[in-house]
Amino acid sequence: MSAKEFESLRRGMLAEIAADTFQLRDRLGKAAFDNRVMAALDEVPRHEFVPAELQLFAYANIPLPIGFGKTISQPFIVALMTDLLEIGANDAVLEIGTGLGYQAAILAQLAGKVYSIEIIEELGRQAEHRLRRQGYNNVELRIGNGYHGWSEHAPFDKVIVTAASDLICPPLIHQLKAGGKMVAPAGLPDAQQLLLVEKGAEGRVTTREVLQVRFSLLEESEPG
Repeated sequence: MSAKEFESLRRGMLAEIAADTFQLRDRLGKAAFDNRVMAALDEVPRHEFVPAELQLFAYANIPLPIGFGKTISQPFIVALMTDLLEIGANDAVLEIGTGLGYQAAILAQLAGKVYSIEIIEELGRQAEHRLRRQGYNNVELRIGNGYHGWSEHAPFDKVIVTAASDLICPPLIHQLKAGGKMVAPAGLPDAQQLLLVEKGAEGRVTTREVLQVRFSLLEESEPG
């Protein structure tokens, strides 16, 4: 497909995200996502972050398989999680679950620095290649167990987790800066909720259920 055709599909994706957001306005507490988030979604070529055979479907508002039993999240969910974090231009953001790098690319449009961890080495290497090819130089990748976070670069202004666990991982809460926000899916596989976690200036942690979701499971038992 041509760049112009992909651009048209991307605009269609944005329209679907906007419609879904408006429909869920009572649950989300807002009728539209932040303009910076929508601009980032418009800027990042999603078709460059999916397997080549699925590029035609890159802008459909559905999750897509990327191999190893993993998926690239539905565009609406990517937009929602990004919007919830309220990322500032100088923020350091930790991402758990790089996949092929699409969410990291969105974060890189908004943040000062993105640290992303992927447990599956082949996916991580592919993500690094795709991100570099698109010119995202403010993303640092690591192959490892995201359950343990990335203590060398902590604390983080924002944390985003793209795989689900029963409970929010304690190391990630510890590595979240006071005044910071984390968004993560948690709960049993058939009853996951997207949670917004906020750490107050004094270190007190609060959580809010945002929406029922379904994510791949975070691999907690492998060594970091």
